[in-house]
Amino acid sequence: MVEDIIGILVAPIIIFMIFVAPIWLILHYRSKKQVAQGLSKEEYASLTELADKAEKMAERIHTLEAILDAEAPQWRNRA
Repeated sequence: MVEDIIGILVAPIIIFMIFVAPIWLILHYRSKKQVAQGLSKEEYASLTELADKAEKMAERIHTLEAILDAEAPQWRNRA
């Protein structure tokens, strides 16, 4: 009886240690390596492009707010 229970518990642990744990460790340390390497050239270029677009959008918003302040001074109080 006790031997059956031990067999039921040991079998999944052995299967886990043989198949799942090594794959898990390999994937874990591969992802750690990728994070440690930093941004790739494509990612850096994309990030730079997004930052430029954000700056242009901020300038446009500032310009639109200046136009609205000149033409409709109470527009901020309406929202």
